[in-house]
Amino acid sequence: MIAAALFASLVLHAGSVEGTIIIKRRLTKRNVTPTVAAYQRGPAVPLGIAEPDEDPLSFERSRVVIYVEGAGPAGAPATATLEQRDRRFAPEIVVIPAGSSVSFPNLDPIFHNVFSLSKTKSFDLGNYPKGQSRTVAFPEPGIVFVNCHLHPNMAAAIVVTPNKWSAQAGRDGRFVLKDLPPGKYEVVAWHKAAGYFRKKIVVGAGVTGDVDFLIPLGEKK
Repeated sequence: MIAAALFASLVLHAGSVEGTIIIKRRLTKRNVTPTVAAYQRGPAVPLGIAEPDEDPLSFERSRVVIYVEGAGPAGAPATATLEQRDRRFAPEIVVIPAGSSVSFPNLDPIFHNVFSLSKTKSFDLGNYPKGQSRTVAFPEPGIVFVNCHLHPNMAAAIVVTPNKWSAQAGRDGRFVLKDLPPGKYEVVAWHKAAGYFRKKIVVGAGVTGDVDFLIPLGEKK
């Protein structure tokens, strides 16, 4: 069992939420390179590196998505791209507001078959070759886990947020949610390995506060 600690300290201002994600221990298991036998369909394709050779805590911080609930409708839809490149999905995490779409272009000289069995949105795009793409709409908020039928190491996540106020933390852990109307909200931090953590906040003129997210519960700060 992976033990981990995750803190997010927020400074609340009228119309914005700023914060820092601090991860003290590794959350994600290191990927193991699949055997060649798993990729005997089509020409050989170099396996991309999912985790760069750098500070693993920077990698973990960049995998945290922050958004707010209770902030009204989703707003204008967007279109994002989740590439199939070097036998991996790139990027590993996509963040979009509900009502948006994601395209899945195949950039490898081999077939891929993108699918999801997630409750939020299930789909199967079938086999298609390099140069082709498929697009899927995501009308409801939630987490959609994406895989490939032909390459079991391929995995990604699409975070469909309830509105436009969302951010993915940088490798330094910093994030900001701008132009948030004054009111009462719930801030949600989600990590692919650690799950959801929530805190209630009040955003208004002259309001400043702190919100901490601790993983696992009970671990000392």
